[in-house]
Amino acid sequence: MKTYRVRPEDVIRSWWVVDAEGMVLGRLASQIAKVLMGKHKPYYQPDVDCGDFVVVINAEKVRVTGNKPEKKLYHSHTNYPGGHKVRTLSWMLENKPEDVITLAVKRMLPKNKLGHRMLKRLKVVVGPEHPYKAQKPQVLEVKG
Repeated sequence: MKTYRVRPEDVIRSWWVVDAEGMVLGRLASQIAKVLMGKHKPYYQPDVDCGDFVVVINAEKVRVTGNKPEKKLYHSHTNYPGGHKVRTLSWMLENKPEDVITLAVKRMLPKNKLGHRMLKRLKVVVGPEHPYKAQKPQVLEVKG
């Protein structure tokens, strides 16, 4: 019996919508990363991009545990001298809540060309309405 190898043109992509309200950030990000990689499909292969699209709504209502709002830091640099910027998680949730979820998922994906392609299929929206209704996304039940 021969081993079945899926080809990129044979992959069927679905759209999923996830409500982040009240969800713990890390548990939510790991479930989203699993769907973006395609690990929920029976024909998953690590070297083939076979994941689905994910739309996250209510990004500003995600929850974290412990002292993370004050202690977790996000570092960035402007590439100018003295351009090191440090932001706390509480500041990020107030000003850029979509970046919090995007960065958490990005750091759980593979660090190669496939990972960059997978991250492009993640759509994070602030608020309950999203512009992807025409794709008829299914509701993804996330545990945790």
